[in-house]
Amino acid sequence: MSDILVVYHSVGGATAALAREICHGVDAVAGMASRLRTVPRVSTIAEAVEEDIPESGPPYATPADLVECSGIIMGSPSRFGNMDASLKYFLDSTVSEWLAHAAVGKPAGVFTSTSSLHGGQETTLLTMAMPLLHHGMLLVGLPYSEQAISRTTTGGTPYGPSHVTWNRTNDSLSDDERELARALGKRVASIAQRLRA
Repeated sequence: MSDILVVYHSVGGATAALAREICHGVDAVAGMASRLRTVPRVSTIAEAVEEDIPESGPPYATPADLVECSGIIMGSPSRFGNMDASLKYFLDSTVSEWLAHAAVGKPAGVFTSTSSLHGGQETTLLTMAMPLLHHGMLLVGLPYSEQAISRTTTGGTPYGPSHVTWNRTNDSLSDDERELARALGKRVASIAQRLRA
């Protein structure tokens, strides 16, 4: 069994909801398993403000997860068209893994959530993609053969799945958002499986 790391930061629950759907997609590929992780919040002076073990939900990601997993799918809410500082703080802690080329050649994908349709989804996805490319990872998106990309009136881009909250409950994903999240999980897991073979 090979793991795909699904790591995210979520404040209102929307990004966490996408992460769970992505895990369903990963787990649907025979021989592959999702490894769901989150990251702790950071303060304005960039120090961890959470306990070492979260009170509930998935454990915190460590750089070792990046080494041990066959791929990574990373998600963050949009912060002014950029990834959340908590996720960036985690990525900044992976310099040793970068120096060791630990993630080179592994597939990677990204996902995000915003409160409005033009809230910076695509730029947020691209900001998460940059560190993964520096790690030498193979970026995986969603092709237009995924029909939900063309019909969605909520979230979803070729760069990766997304969620638009609008006036809905944060973790209330549309059918298209759910379908695209699962599709990315399947794509990354399938590619990782083929690369390992």
